[in-house]
Amino acid sequence: MGAKSLKCAGLLIAGILTWTVPSTAHDHKAGSIEIEHPWSRATPPGAPVAGGYLEIRNVGNEADRLVSASSDLAASTELHESTMQDGMMRMRPMAGPLEIPAGQTVKIGDGNHIMFVKPARSLRKGETFKATLTFEKAGAVDIEFLVQGMGGREAEEALGHGMHGSAAP
Repeated sequence: MGAKSLKCAGLLIAGILTWTVPSTAHDHKAGSIEIEHPWSRATPPGAPVAGGYLEIRNVGNEADRLVSASSDLAASTELHESTMQDGMMRMRPMAGPLEIPAGQTVKIGDGNHIMFVKPARSLRKGETFKATLTFEKAGAVDIEFLVQGMGGREAEEALGHGMHGSAAP
């Protein structure tokens, strides 16, 4: 078996092992709000910020709004949005709460994210940290972020995390 075949086999095995982990251990629920797979990237020592990503599903009949986020990990925690302005990507705190429409899923990671400003420590792959999301109707929800490698979303999807909640690859 060549090096390329071994690498492919390793990724396949990693993906299979990841699928065998129950998703409920990493998902959270409050009222009609379901929070799926909160994760963050590992950070280098001294990094001034860290990002948080997740999916929020509203299984109820009424819209809700994500009002704020907080974590003891950082000096402050903000909901951020990214916009294209004059050909450059810019990040800034959201002007207001994030709408979670009834019966829909909002992905925190598509043009927006949770920004952990001045983290107390660097984040290492495999560890977790706690945060609280506060919703207008569902209230405060304590969650736990799983720190994944610095490789970003591609590394996550190679391990099967990008398919959380889907029926089949």
